[in-house]
Amino acid sequence: MLVVPPLLVECLRCFDGRQTDLDLRSALVRLTGDLDTGQVADYFRQSLSQAGFLEDETFAKMRGEKRQAFAARAVRKPAHAGTAYPADPAALRQTLAGWTEAGSAGGLAAGGSSRDGHLAAIAAPHVSPAGGWQSYRAAYGLLRPEHRDRTFVILATSHYGAPQSFGLTRKNFHTPLGEAVTDTASVDWLAKRAANSVEMEDFCHSFEHTIELQLVFLQHALGANVRIVPVLCGPFAHSILGGGKPEDDDKVKAFCDALGELQDREGDRLLWVLGVDMAHMGARYADRFRARAGEGKMQEVRQRDAERIARINAADAAGFWDLVQQNRDDLKWCGSSPFYAFLKSVPGLRGELLHYEQWNIDEQSVVSFAGMAFGR
Repeated sequence: MLVVPPLLVECLRCFDGRQTDLDLRSALVRLTGDLDTGQVADYFRQSLSQAGFLEDETFAKMRGEKRQAFAARAVRKPAHAGTAYPADPAALRQTLAGWTEAGSAGGLAAGGSSRDGHLAAIAAPHVSPAGGWQSYRAAYGLLRPEHRDRTFVILATSHYGAPQSFGLTRKNFHTPLGEAVTDTASVDWLAKRAANSVEMEDFCHSFEHTIELQLVFLQHALGANVRIVPVLCGPFAHSILGGGKPEDDDKVKAFCDALGELQDREGDRLLWVLGVDMAHMGARYADRFRARAGEGKMQEVRQRDAERIARINAADAAGFWDLVQQNRDDLKWCGSSPFYAFLKSVPGLRGELLHYEQWNIDEQSVVSFAGMAFGR
């Protein structure tokens, strides 16, 4: 963290890779009225560099050290305990009980997966549980003691990962509730089967929240040492921007094929978990309008979300992706790649929408998300 004096904030524009030190000094002269700005410019540049905010040798060294430190750890430590959820185990259990056990947990339509023992997958948000607890509750409320021995393949959004790539780790995941066990045999098999598609010990795992939030709900429902295969899915940007299907990229195809083979091999020993949000609208996400949940523009978003959800529930991967590609995904579904990878890897499952929400993440911006379930 670096605190920049308000007077110097405008000078951050000079660090764009195109402007020179002379441009920085000129900006400082204009802002301060002082012609002798050399010392201030040098100090400003050095401060940014030492804190890792400039793309230079210092940053490269810091990044390398961070990646090496994560790779060397025995476990993946919680990154969001104390912010997204309580860090104290007792307080976390009490909070999770409040989020998941009040009222109805939701359910599928008659004959659905929650009643006939064939629950194959759930989808839950990765938004802050304080805002999305009803959707978390709808999805995780379907888990039963008989699911305890499953291996949970968690496909979650990678907000910072490389496009068309998948981040894996062999590390166990620690939370305030205990330690979830990573199925290293399955991780190693995926890494070998689709080596060019995988970033092993992906540094994004160290700070990404999308798997961590699923884990605390899984652990609350089924016990601390649940067995997982954690997968971060990078965006399928090439397909959204350039057309075609995601699997036109060899890396995407290879990894989806590998996931499909894993499903064929393990069958009902697996249960899939998708950590996914949907639309991101409003000022926070570069839209030129203020978004309010359930109002105005967001009513249209709700309808368009429903169309995509219907394609997902019908196991129609191609139809879902056609909708994502419209207007270059102006709905900005950050969960589109995990959803699509799941549909291609585990085809034929029928989905059910349990709960849909829109939530104002700030006064001008809205995120939409849902709790869903899939069965045979």
